[in-house]
Amino acid sequence: MLMIMMENQILAPQQVCQSCLLADGSGQPRWRQGQLRCGHAIRNTNEQQPDRYECLMGFLVVRVE
Repeated sequence: MLMIMMENQILAPQQVCQSCLLADGSGQPRWRQGQLRCGHAIRNTNEQQPDRYECLMGFLVVRVE
């Protein structure tokens, strides 16, 4: 599951990505084969952190399982 992390809140992608020109046709982040295609991976400082990405719009996207 992908979540958008902001300074003081966590949002579902549909709350942010619906208006993004880089989102897919259903207003979701472009997630394919385990990678965020509309952003880049951020290196984790330890293995306990979830996978993190920065989308091209500047939001922090976290993959939570």
